Amino acid sequence: MNEIARAVIARAGLGLAKQLIQGHALDALGRCVAARALKRDQFFARCAQLPAGCPVAMEARSSGHCWARKLRELGLDARLVVAHFVTPYRMEGRN
Repeated sequence: MNEIARAVIARAGLGLAKQLIQGHALDALGRCVAARALKRDQFFARCAQLPAGCPVAMEARSSGHCWARKLRELGLDARLVVAHFVTPYRMEGRN
């Protein structure tokens, strides 16, 4: 991720799974500027490239709490979303 892409990212969303973590980055207008599946060992290094204070949303599940603590240590605004509020976003992507 280069400096120009970092400046464009306003917020990010994560889909946590066992092997891969799906990440989406949005600009200030809500347009997707990046979407990528990352292996767990690549994920933390990529998050370190996000702008400081960037809100990062993820589902509140067992691994989500651990990742949120690590992202907050990087200076990111990690937010956990309750599962029943995540479902409409997943369904929206299928249309």
